Amino acid sequence: MKKSILALSLLAGFALAAEINIYSARHYDADTQLYKLFEEKTGIKVNATQAKGGELIKKLEVEGDSSVADLFITADAGNFYTAKKKGVLQSVKSQTLEKIVPVQYRDSEGYWFAISKRARIIAYDKRNFDPSIIKNYQDLTKPELKGKLLIRSATAGYNTSLLASIIESEGVDAASKWAKGTLANLARDPKGGDRDQAKAIFAGEGQVAVMNTYYIGLMLNSPKPEDVEVAKILGVIFPNQDNRGTHVNISGIALTKASKNKENAIKFMEFMVSPEAQKILAGINYEYPVNTAVEPSDTIKAFGKFKEDSTPLYKSVEKISEAVKIFDMAGWK
Repeated sequence: MKKSILALSLLAGFALAAEINIYSARHYDADTQLYKLFEEKTGIKVNATQAKGGELIKKLEVEGDSSVADLFITADAGNFYTAKKKGVLQSVKSQTLEKIVPVQYRDSEGYWFAISKRARIIAYDKRNFDPSIIKNYQDLTKPELKGKLLIRSATAGYNTSLLASIIESEGVDAASKWAKGTLANLARDPKGGDRDQAKAIFAGEGQVAVMNTYYIGLMLNSPKPEDVEVAKILGVIFPNQDNRGTHVNISGIALTKASKNKENAIKFMEFMVSPEAQKILAGINYEYPVNTAVEPSDTIKAFGKFKEDSTPLYKSVEKISEAVKIFDMAGWK
């Protein structure tokens, strides 16, 4: 009898130990739902710590091998490039992840994998702007756009990753021309997030903004009537459809170097690209699913189909340092 009780106690202790610890820079309701669903399906408890991507990379670096984190989740491939360089991640070999996540949206050595996609598009004011003058990102440097362009600062990861993709695809000279030309066309100093650019268009501060599609989806479906009103006046241009395609960034996931629950952590990584999880990411957060078996939300589908840049992100993010220098030399803030 005593032996049976002891065995049950040990089993209970093992069950309690079935957990994973996530450091996440994401802060969405969809993620909370996904954690709960994973717990229900597997019995593995999910503990999440939230902070900005750069802060979490620093935390992983300081904690070293004593870190409790098993997984690192963040947006922007540039963050994964930095984390890999800092040595806080480890490679994962998974047939499931390699089969589902396209080559251009995962690290070539398995250090990170996309869980969703974010197209970096050009939004315009449908009330008074002719979108026919913009076909490519380089068109944002046209003199006709002087005083009309809105964008986040040069320190925003989405912008440095976009410029890095221009370096990779078109070269340093083209990237420098783009940085100088867009700066000359700004309606105001670069600042705020993507939602702030949309609100500035609505307020008439500018007519064109560089944004991610999912922000428009979130605003169109917001419980705040004022957000819906702003988003409804926005049109969407997918740049570079006649050549390399529109730049697409990601939200992704990586196994930390210090992971103590590696097997369960990889189960969670594979769960995040499953059709079940991808439908939640696409349906609640309006991101493009990385699993091609899942359709985007109706809101996002209404923007139209488009050609994605097929340049692997792991290649373009290697140009991040050059992109930062080019922004600095052009005088960006």
